[in-house]
Amino acid sequence: MILDIQPLGFQWRTYDPFLFCAFHKDDFPKGNDTLGPAAALTGRNIGMDFEIRDGWRMYHGDKVPGFPGHPHRGFETVTIVQKGLVDHADSLGAAGRYGNGDVQWLTTGRGVQHSEMFPLTEQEQPNPLLLFQVWLNLPSKHKMVDPHFAMFWGKDLPVVHEQDSAGRAIKIEITAGDYKDTKALAPPPHSWAADTANGVAMWVIDLAPNAEWELPAAAPGLNRTLYFFEGHSAKIAGHTIAARHGVKVESDKALALQNNEEPARFLLLQGKPINEPVAQHGPFVMNTREELVQAFADYQRTQFGGWPWPRADQVHGRRGRFARFADGAEVEP
Repeated sequence: MILDIQPLGFQWRTYDPFLFCAFHKDDFPKGNDTLGPAAALTGRNIGMDFEIRDGWRMYHGDKVPGFPGHPHRGFETVTIVQKGLVDHADSLGAAGRYGNGDVQWLTTGRGVQHSEMFPLTEQEQPNPLLLFQVWLNLPSKHKMVDPHFAMFWGKDLPVVHEQDSAGRAIKIEITAGDYKDTKALAPPPHSWAADTANGVAMWVIDLAPNAEWELPAAAPGLNRTLYFFEGHSAKIAGHTIAARHGVKVESDKALALQNNEEPARFLLLQGKPINEPVAQHGPFVMNTREELVQAFADYQRTQFGGWPWPRADQVHGRRGRFARFADGAEVEP
């Protein structure tokens, strides 16, 4: 039933159709007037700060933590934000501020630049951040589709609350993939997740102390991994697993979980393999080396539409959460 167990670092090992999952947990301090940390940056490798120092990182940012403008082609980014905020801006002119339960789903397709910054909007209290960014591959027939920017507000995402036989709480937050009778929101149209036959699921699962829960069986032949990212230990299929481990399991068998004395949290990633060659270099994921060479040439020639923003680390002031799409339409949660 258990096929593999891996320790979890910053980037988690994933399996086709997923390319990787980055886990961001930063205890950011109070913010300053420019949405950066109200703390000295001395001693940090600014521009490449991935070392946890005082509980947080600047990543590629020099004033605001995060990832200034960078290109992608050939896959999707799914950013699941449990705590904190993300400021999005892209080469199509789309933008947004989302977080604290929201999900952004970006089909990069034939190419897009975007920035992902973590604005520290709270000046009187800390700014904790906890998010996952999942890279979901696209099949060859959809690698060059038009980019698609979608926002799933937290209030619209399905959440299932259950109890075990002793009344202990279980919560399942659904980004993709139906759970029993609860339907997920519709993924972008060209996503591998858009075809339910591909069995793609992305769930965050919370177990109360000592709670018992059974992950239902799914179709055979799916890659199914449970990432135990927070807690102490739990029994998975009868095996005691310490937190900060990923557990790959058989997809067509129900999986028994029994938690320890501390609350526990898991991320489930599941999907049918695309089973195509993967040629990846940095931000581009294609099927052949020739396609990679073409991706770099196209980016050098077109910049995937250029950069319509005044700064590479674009942030959106002190406004609330919003999404502005490439056609100019704007919505708020």
